[in-house]
Amino acid sequence: MAIVDVTVIPIGTESPSVSSYVADLQRILKQYEAEGKIRYQLTPMNTIIEGELPVLFQVIQDIHESPFQQGIQRVATNIRIDDRRDKVSTMEGKLSAVQKKMDS
Repeated sequence: MAIVDVTVIPIGTESPSVSSYVADLQRILKQYEAEGKIRYQLTPMNTIIEGELPVLFQVIQDIHESPFQQGIQRVATNIRIDDRRDKVSTMEGKLSAVQKKMDS
């Protein structure tokens, strides 16, 4: 299981606000989550997605394409992948590990 940090940036929008584009991406992610393929979490600056790496690449492609489907001509997508193979890693597990160290 991998965890990705992804930010999709539509360039050349009519307004400095991109929340409508983010909402469209979240709808795509919600559909993947309903199918049991991923888990995700929206943050103020990005979206964290958890799942099998091949599925995550498909998800990333789908959300990268979303602004183009709305007429945007340029999109920059930043991706950071945490793919740990020695044990199962989850979003909650990563946070819990840090919290335990803070508590000790």
